[in-house]
Parts: sequence; structure tokens; C-alpha cells
Amino acid sequence: MESNKKNHNIIKEIVKSGIPVMGHIGFTPQYKKKFKPEGLSKNEEMQLINESKKLEKAGAFSIVLECVAEKTAKKITNIIKIPTIGIGSSKFCDGQILVTDDMLGLSGFYPKFVKKYLNLNQILEKTFIKYKRDVISEKFPSKKNNF
Repeated sequence: MESNKKNHNIIKEIVKSGIPVMGHIGFTPQYKKKFKPEGLSKNEEMQLINESKKLEKAGAFSIVLECVAEKTAKKITNIIKIPTIGIGSSKFCDGQILVTDDMLGLSGFYPKFVKKYLNLNQILEKTFIKYKRDVISEKFPSKKNNF
């Protein structure tokens, strides 16, 4: 659950009802429209550290740190007792996550922290062109594709 710095009691109640909650701080797309790194200044760093403590206290079982400065992510990971999962927040988090569409080259959104492992968009484009060509030329479906 993305933190809006006000929903700690909601998280606490959700956890109390038996539903596990993973917190989310840093860049939170549901609350922030402009993509930018977080935790670069001392003030931002302290805000993120305090927010991570509040989420931990509310009962979150872990926290996603999205686009958080390396030094801040390292401090948070060392301060709180629950795991941190980084997305663009350095190797100092306890785990890592990337959006599948980003890493496969499908999303069109490629911030600095995304490593594209494949440009699936190009492969799919060529595949759809071949498919269209086969349908138009009536090569597909062929007898072997029918029952």
C-alpha cells in the first residue's frame, strides 16, 4: 500500500483484520504525478526514514522503496527490522523488483534504474507483421491449424 503520510491507521486496521500489508514509500505513482528520485536532500531523507518507521509500527511486513537515493535506502534498510524491496533504490535493499513490462521493453517508460533485458516490443512488432501478412495472403490458418 502506497503511503500518503496519513494512512498509517488504515494500514494498522488492515493488518489487524488479518490482511498482510506491504508498505510503499519514495516515488508513489498513486499520489505523485511527477516522476523524480526521492531522499536526495537531508530533509527528504529524514521524512522517508520517519515514514518507514511509521509503516513498520503500523504492521507492514515489508516496504517497497521506489526511486529512493542509495544512501537513504541503505539507512532505511539498516534502521528498520522488516525487509526493504528496492525498485530503483540501490543494491542495499533486502530484495529487488522491476515491472515486467519495463524490463521486457514493452512499457515505453525507461527511467535510469530500469535494465531492459530484452526489447520484446521489436520482436512482437515483427511477429504481428508476419501474422497479418499470413492472414492477408491466406497462409494462415492452414489445414494443419484446423480441426
